[in-house]
Amino acid sequence: MIILKSPEEVRLLRRAGRLVAEAHARVAEMVRPGVTTEELDRAVDELIRRAGGVPTFKGYHGYPASICTSVDHEVIHGIPGPRRLHEGQIVSVDVGATLDGYVGDGAWTYPVGRIPPEVERLLEVTQAALYKGIEAARVGNRVSDIGHAVQRFVEAHGYSVVREFVGHGVGRSMHEDPQVPNYGKPGRGPRIKEGLCVAIEPMVNMGGHQVRILSDQWTAVTVDGLPSAHFEHTVIVTRDGPEILTRLD
Repeated sequence: MIILKSPEEVRLLRRAGRLVAEAHARVAEMVRPGVTTEELDRAVDELIRRAGGVPTFKGYHGYPASICTSVDHEVIHGIPGPRRLHEGQIVSVDVGATLDGYVGDGAWTYPVGRIPPEVERLLEVTQAALYKGIEAARVGNRVSDIGHAVQRFVEAHGYSVVREFVGHGVGRSMHEDPQVPNYGKPGRGPRIKEGLCVAIEPMVNMGGHQVRILSDQWTAVTVDGLPSAHFEHTVIVTRDGPEILTRLD
C-alpha cells in the first residue's frame, strides 16, 4: 500500500533527509587514501546519534553496521571494517537515518584521491542518471517512468543498470511501497501523486548488469569484476515538482 505523506510528515521527512545530507558532508570530508571504512562508519554513527537520530541500517535484518561502504566492483551493502581505502579507488557510501520516527536514505559514490578517467565518467553518468529519474517523479507520471528515464540515459552512455536491487518508498519505514526499479518500460505502475516519498537510487555498472552476493550474505558485487557506482536521494513529490530531501542546499 502506498502511503501519501501529509504536510506534517513532509516536515519530519525533511529533517531526517537533512541529517542524511549532513552525514554525507562529513563522509566527503573524510574520504581519502588511508582512511578505513570502519572510521567512516563510526563518524556517521556518532553524527546521527548526536542529532537525536538512530542509524536506520544498524540491526536491519541483522546488518552489523550503521552505513554501507561498497568499494570498486562492490555494488551495494558492503560492510565497513578495518580495510583502508587506496588512491584510485571509489567507495559508495549509503546512509540511513531515522529521526522522530521518519527515515532519510541517501547514497553517494566518492573518488578516493585521483581516479582513472573512465571511472570518473562512470560516476558522472550515474549521478546524472539519478537526476533524470528525479525529474520524472512528477504528479501524473507513472512510477515506471522514473526507471525508464534512468535506464535510457545509462544505456545511451554504454553502461548497464543493476536489476536485482531497486528504489523504494520511504516514510516511517525505510522500505515502503512502491518499489522503484531503475529500468523498464514507461507508462506502467502506480500513478505518481502529490505526497509520494521515494528513494531513487541508480546502481550502474561499467560492464554487465549481473551481480552476485558474497559469503557475508550482504555484499553485492559485479560478476565481471568491473566498477559500479551508486547514487541515491530521497524525494518528495509536490504539486510543483520533485523536492530532494537529502541534500543541504
